[in-house]
Amino acid sequence: MISTVDGYTYLDAVLSLVPLAKIVPSNDGTYEHAEWLDERTAPTAQAVTDKLAELKAVEPLFYLRQERDKRLKETDLWGLEDYPTTAEQTAYRQALRDITDTYSSYLDVVWPVKP
Repeated sequence: MISTVDGYTYLDAVLSLVPLAKIVPSNDGTYEHAEWLDERTAPTAQAVTDKLAELKAVEPLFYLRQERDKRLKETDLWGLEDYPTTAEQTAYRQALRDITDTYSSYLDVVWPVKP
């Protein structure tokens, strides 16, 4: 899972390539010095590097979704059947759900205004 401090690491890439891989992380934070304990074939360093680049490319979208989900949770009450919801509240929640169709990074998003 992505770390909010470091972002994706080589371990995320390895686990994407070999789910539930048995690996002991290296002390220096590199894949080359990690200890592979899994009976399956270890991915090459290039495969790990490529996968890590792929994961980092979508990292801003992860943070965008995280903030979007937080804002949706703040308004979950509005989605209940027996809760009186205005058209503006419904439009706001829909705009939040659609935010990833328009933006790919939390850095450039223009958030809808909460009614």
